[in-house]
This record gives sequence, structure tokens and C-alpha cells, in this order.
Amino acid sequence: MNKIKTLVVAFLLISFASFAQTSDKPIKIGYTNVEYILLQMPESKQIESQLKDHSTQLENQLKNKYSDYEAKMQAYEKGAATMDKVVREDKEKELMNLNNSIQEFQRSAQVSLQQKEKSLVDPVITKIDKAIKEVAKENGYTYVISNQALLAGPEDGDISPLVLKKLGVDPTKVNTQQPAAVKPAATAPAKTTTTTKSSKNTKKKN
Repeated sequence: MNKIKTLVVAFLLISFASFAQTSDKPIKIGYTNVEYILLQMPESKQIESQLKDHSTQLENQLKNKYSDYEAKMQAYEKGAATMDKVVREDKEKELMNLNNSIQEFQRSAQVSLQQKEKSLVDPVITKIDKAIKEVAKENGYTYVISNQALLAGPEDGDISPLVLKKLGVDPTKVNTQQPAAVKPAATAPAKTTTTTKSSKNTKKKN
């Protein structure tokens, strides 16, 4: 899911807490992959679907804006030669404003998609965080780290199956290959290259 890796990294830096025990007990370190766990949860598909719907809505709005711009640009080019100077300048100003509106919408759409994704992902990350801490406490782990920062470690140190079970996901029915990165589930509307031709026409009329 788009930007999930960034959200997870922030989670790892802020939310992964140590589980201190008394000094007479040995240190026990476990590891897991939050991205992997998130992808195994039912909420993952729901998030992907909602982000796709939101992205499609934004794309459709952008297409409508661009279609309006193109139609008015074509009308301007067709009649520019016979237009009165005042009318022509007014049309050029209108086209410039439409072009600026498209660019602004693209920026706003990107922010909107990011905010939507964060609002959907954050509650799930919090849920995973809680499960990790509970598993660590129940199984006597002093620390839990991300396996993305792990160079080597025993297989029994991987608490991912325990966390999945705590979250109500059967660890025997999931993809056991832990991903290095999360594939984006949705993208922001593709930016359109809108060139304002009015400036060219202005030069020609001079």
C-alpha cells in the first residue's frame, strides 16, 4: 500500500517499546515484520479497496477538469484570429486560470490520498502494536525488533506467527514469505502535462 512503508518505519522508531525485566533474568530478543503482518490481515484488502476507490474518484475529477480545459483551448485556437483584443485576452486569462486549477487539484489530490491512506492504516498499525506488546509480555521477550534490521537470528526468535494468532489470523494459512517492501495498492492521479498555449498566441498577435 502506498506510503505504508513510511508509516511502518515511523511506527518502528516510535512505538516499538522494550519490555524491561529484572536484572537477574536473561535478555530475550524477538523479531517480527509489521508490513508482513499487516498484509496478512483482512483489513489489508479493505484498505486497498478503499484507496483504489478514492484514487479513482480523484482521477475522474481530474479528467473532467482537463477535458473542460482542452475543449476551451480548442475553441480559443479556432476563433482567436477573429476575436476582439479584449475578448481574446479574457479567453487567455480563463485558460490560464483553468490550467492553474488543474495543477492545484493535482497537488491537493496527492495530499488527499496520503491523508486517506494514513487514516486507514494508522488504526491497524495501532492494533498490531498492541498485539506485539502483548505477545512479548506473555512470552518473556525483553525486546522486539524489526527483522528488516536483523542480520542474523534464530528461527524461534520470529514472533510473527504468535502476533498473527493474537490478531485472529491463522499463521498456517498465510504467505510465509516475508516481503522486503510493500507493493503500492493505489496511486495518486497521474499528473497531466498541461501547456498553456495562450502565451504563444499572445506572442503571435504581437
